[in-house]
Order: sequence, then C-alpha cells, then structure tokens
Amino acid sequence: MTKKERYHFIIDYFQQHAPNAETELIYDSPYELLVAVILSAQCTDVRVNQTTPAIFRRYPNPQKLAKATFDELFPLIKSISYPNNKTKHLIGMANMLLEKFNGEVPMTVDELIQLPGVGRKTANVVTSVIDKQPNMAVDTHVFRVSARLGLTTNATTPLAAEKQLIQYIPEELVHKAHHWLILHGRYTCLARNPKCGECGLTEICKYYKQKEK
Repeated sequence: MTKKERYHFIIDYFQQHAPNAETELIYDSPYELLVAVILSAQCTDVRVNQTTPAIFRRYPNPQKLAKATFDELFPLIKSISYPNNKTKHLIGMANMLLEKFNGEVPMTVDELIQLPGVGRKTANVVTSVIDKQPNMAVDTHVFRVSARLGLTTNATTPLAAEKQLIQYIPEELVHKAHHWLILHGRYTCLARNPKCGECGLTEICKYYKQKEK
C-alpha cells in the first residue's frame, strides 16, 4: 500500500464515521476559544470546560481580562495544570491583544504565536477551528495516532509530523482531519491500552500489524 493509498483509506473511513468531527472545547467567540486552548495545554478538555464558564462570566472579553490581577484570576484556574504560568499567560495575552491587535484575536499563525502562552499548536487550533484554515495542530494524540497508522514516518517532532500530514491531506480537509485524529486518539487509539478491537482501521494500521506478529 502506497502512502497516498493509506491516506485515502483513512480519510474515507473518517468521512464516513466522523463527518462532523469538531473541537470538544466549549466557546462562543474567538477570544473564548483562545482562552480555552491556552488552558488546555497538558490538560483535558473536560477539565477546561468545567473551568472556563466562571472565567468567561467574570472576564467576557480581553478588555476585562487585561485588568485582572494574578490574585483575582488564579483561583479560577487553580484546578488546571500549570495554573501559575497560565494565569500569567492569559493576562499577558489579553494585554497584547489590546496593545497590538485592537482587542481582536488575529487570524494568522505568525501573529498568534506572538501572544503569551500561544505556541504553534494553539495557533493552528484557533485558525483551523475559527477560520477553517488548512493548519494541522499536532498534540500528543495526533502525534501518536498518525505514527501508529503510518501517516507519518520517523517524525520526531510535532512540526515534522505536521509537515508530513499536510503534504497528503487535501487542503480543504486539514482543519477537520485534526479532529479526526485527536478524537480517535482520545477514545479509541489510547496511549497505553488502545482499543484495537473497536477500531475500523486495523487492516491498514502499522502498529496493529506489528502487535499481532
């Protein structure tokens, strides 16, 4: 099976079985999504969704968040991983939005990564979810699943995996493919005990074939 055929098989499978895949983060605006994605680093979406309502009530926009003090914001975030850093990042992010972007969330990766707490993965999530840009966010789930399925080969960094994935996924599907891979990794292709018996991709999965030897 060629790499192109492998991609075609996997894309066809997800288009049939997860045609409406989307982020599980709950948000109502680009600002709210940006806050949620910053908080989601090394933290579950479930925990983030439990935390953000109180933040959004108190700080519904960058203008309000920029005025927050560390001691005011921290208690709302303390149940999230790395709360100290994320509290500082959120306040810094809101201030830079006001100072540099007129209070609007920019929609290019290059602009977004200037914001405190925003790396390439976060920028790719925001631009692909809000604007459907063909940007592939590679988190631990995407990195693991794409390697197991044989979509990536010898990719040692998220950026290397991203470059391989966007090379073969049609541009108009890249924003959706991120959710296919992340949700597959979250619920089926688990890190420690993958549910291969429930997976419809075992016939072309390199990891499964190796495991079965």
